[in-house]
Amino acid sequence: MREGPSFGRAAFVCTASPSLALLKYWGKTARGRNLPATPSLALSLGALRTRTIVEASFEGADEVSVAETKQPGARYADFFDAVRHALRAELRFKARSRNDFPGSSGLASSSSGFAALAHASVRAGEALLEAEPGFRRRSRRSAKDRLTPAEVSALARIGSVSAARAVFGGFCLLPAGSREAKPLFDEDHWPDLRVLVALVSHEEKAVPSREGMERSRSTSVFYRSWVRGAGVELEGAVEAVERRDLEGLGAAMRRSYLRMFGAMLGCDPPLIYWLPASIAIIRECEEMRREGIAVWETMDAGPQVKMLCRAADAPLIADRIRSARAAVSVIESRVGAAPEVEVAPDAPADLVRSPGR
Repeated sequence: MREGPSFGRAAFVCTASPSLALLKYWGKTARGRNLPATPSLALSLGALRTRTIVEASFEGADEVSVAETKQPGARYADFFDAVRHALRAELRFKARSRNDFPGSSGLASSSSGFAALAHASVRAGEALLEAEPGFRRRSRRSAKDRLTPAEVSALARIGSVSAARAVFGGFCLLPAGSREAKPLFDEDHWPDLRVLVALVSHEEKAVPSREGMERSRSTSVFYRSWVRGAGVELEGAVEAVERRDLEGLGAAMRRSYLRMFGAMLGCDPPLIYWLPASIAIIRECEEMRREGIAVWETMDAGPQVKMLCRAADAPLIADRIRSARAAVSVIESRVGAAPEVEVAPDAPADLVRSPGR
């Protein structure tokens, strides 16, 4: 293990879980940089992990690879520029990342990806600046200053709005137009809650979320109604989380995702992320509720279906979904903790090939 920066470099690794929006964020404001047009209430999916290692230095160029595939620099340019501005130093970053779940498929991989990238980049940059003998010549920031979690959340948001929530773990709120998310409850707040993730497809979605949001904003006949009404459920849903009220939260969550998809269907051309298997799972959840089984589904921009339920009901619900032959697999998850950040080992390639903790 490295004890700290060496030869003008410092490397840290972060493991983060994706943020599942219970009340949906879909759309960006016209003002500011990557600000949400609607509020979102979310929890972290502890069973899914992104592991990212970042090396900070004073030389070279920014580089990012995901699953050993080099990423376009333009996708990360604003993010790294913001990190440099926050640290007040001309640092450069090399990042390698891997998910232990399918990316770009409707499982919020960008949320865990940018949350892990933000935590690891900030910590590596701070460690390098703290140890660098010529620190005062390289930065206008005090060596003892550390960015706050709120500041890290704001940086992550520049890369992915939902990443602002994933920075904290547990239950989190991102108000409309906000630069950073606000943690509400930690991962131990609701120990009986489970999330079942039904993987319908491992394929990347045809229309990325950013493109889908812009199409919704510019062409959907329902978009303005969606934005105006998105906050109606917020107060009641937060209270339901506080009371651990599954039925109250589940009903609000279901209304939120269906209204979001209503805005998508109103696009020109329409955005249709659902697959036949997605519909089959939604119908199965409806049938289980009629039978008195408390299960509430939600979806994001992709075909995967996530279901909230109680721990005691999770095995039965998972069996019902598998019996319907609609899902490739079903993953059971607890609410996830905040991301973990630590000094990186000397062999980053070996580390990244072994995702998860």
